[in-house]
Amino acid sequence: MSAVPTASLSADLRRNPGLALLLLAGVLLSFFTGLGAVPLFDLDEGAFAEATREMLDRGDYISTFLNGEPRYDKPVLVYWLQALSVLAFGVNEFAFRLPSALCATGWVLVVLLFVRRVASARPALLAAGFTATAAGITVIGRAAIADALLNFLIVTAMASAYLYLREGRRAWLLCAYMSMGFGLLAKGPVAVLVPLATTFLHCLSRRDLKTWLRAVLDPAGIALMLAIAAPWYAAQYWKEGDAFVRGFLFKHNVDRFRAPMHGFDGSLFFYVPWLLVATLPFLTPLLNTGRGLRQIWADDLQRFCLLWFGFVFLFFSASGTKLPHYVFYGYTGLFILMALQAPRLRSGVLALVPALGVFALLGAVPWLVETFSPRLADPYYREALAAVRQGLGAGFGSFTVAACAGVVALMALRRVPLDTRLMAAGVAQAAAMALFVLPAAGEAQQAPVKEAALLARSHGWEVVMWGLNTPSFMVYSERLVQRRDPRPGEIALVRMKKLREQPSGEAGFELLYQRNGIALVRVPGAAR
Repeated sequence: MSAVPTASLSADLRRNPGLALLLLAGVLLSFFTGLGAVPLFDLDEGAFAEATREMLDRGDYISTFLNGEPRYDKPVLVYWLQALSVLAFGVNEFAFRLPSALCATGWVLVVLLFVRRVASARPALLAAGFTATAAGITVIGRAAIADALLNFLIVTAMASAYLYLREGRRAWLLCAYMSMGFGLLAKGPVAVLVPLATTFLHCLSRRDLKTWLRAVLDPAGIALMLAIAAPWYAAQYWKEGDAFVRGFLFKHNVDRFRAPMHGFDGSLFFYVPWLLVATLPFLTPLLNTGRGLRQIWADDLQRFCLLWFGFVFLFFSASGTKLPHYVFYGYTGLFILMALQAPRLRSGVLALVPALGVFALLGAVPWLVETFSPRLADPYYREALAAVRQGLGAGFGSFTVAACAGVVALMALRRVPLDTRLMAAGVAQAAAMALFVLPAAGEAQQAPVKEAALLARSHGWEVVMWGLNTPSFMVYSERLVQRRDPRPGEIALVRMKKLREQPSGEAGFELLYQRNGIALVRVPGAAR
């Protein structure tokens, strides 16, 4: 690999204006466009946002609570960031999601600067573009959860660790420790595990474990990491005692690995299809990377990236609890590999066929919904899918037709570099997600919950969740909500299917609100 670039970043961007502009467009579309226009998704966004709302309401900035109960799922950093955003912009979707959008932007920027330093500007722009516009990153980069923050910190730690191993500058080692310290506050042990394991495997492949041992036992680095993370852990333990250790360390870390939690399990191959979906529309660069493993292993940087992705993929494949976003902690290494291997791509048609398939499939969604939704027995899913079709609208059809035509045109534009054409396809996909797909999904799934909550808040109703777990209802109603069977005279948030399963059917309840299979009802009988 080349030495540290001597040209300025601005000069490199001016020499690659097409890729630079596409990267900027990708970041804006993926992470910021319509950030506050879509209701919070349950469960995750609703739970994080409600925990932040309760933090501000309680004035307790050490312990997190959800619906009045201790929440040990994640450490505190993301809640602090969301709380600052809410104090600045109010209780709304934009405020809850802004920290993630900013962290995702930082994630992309770190990729750009890192690859530019260890390679050159063009693969750096392409790797950053893959990171910014891949389907999975678009989703988590704008979600009010901890994953964009954690990925930003893991990528910073990994880049710093590699630069320390490459250049020997202790400042990079301290930067890695600092990032891991904040990572411990963002999600916990995984923020240390990924850099620790990857650097061990990399140093082992170089037959240089002495350097690894010297780095992991560095007193100043360890002290810096502990100075960042330890005060909160100590304060939380002082407040919550062994319940915190059992809830956070064992239940949400050790036990998640040992056995499935909340039914989130899968086979050893669980992440293979998710990998193919999450990296769209860059499936061809992904498969192309798999063809060059011998060349990759022979190169120090690419071997590091391969070990990074490989460790994360295999570790979480062996985990008892499996969720699609777990392997995102290794995707950046894969994106860098894809960018470095991109010059081996020869066919623009093959490279862009996945993008054409994405837009063709999206264009067929209204027809598929119209064809298959009437066959669904559950009215909730039937009405929600019908709302998706309605939410996409006529403009969506025109967009997908134009996108398909644009991809075909990109296939024919051989004078335009293939990396630029790939980036353009990624930007188009990000536009589809931000402008159509996510708003339609939010309107169908979450808009009824939001409307019901706002109605309950305006009337001052006390509501119980009956057979539902929708934390976003508490965010929008701005009050805690019990989850239990309702008593006579009480108001309940419930699915219409559950009402119809009652002995008296839905006719026995006073319907206060109903949309897309979600209802607010008053239970018959006098309140006790």
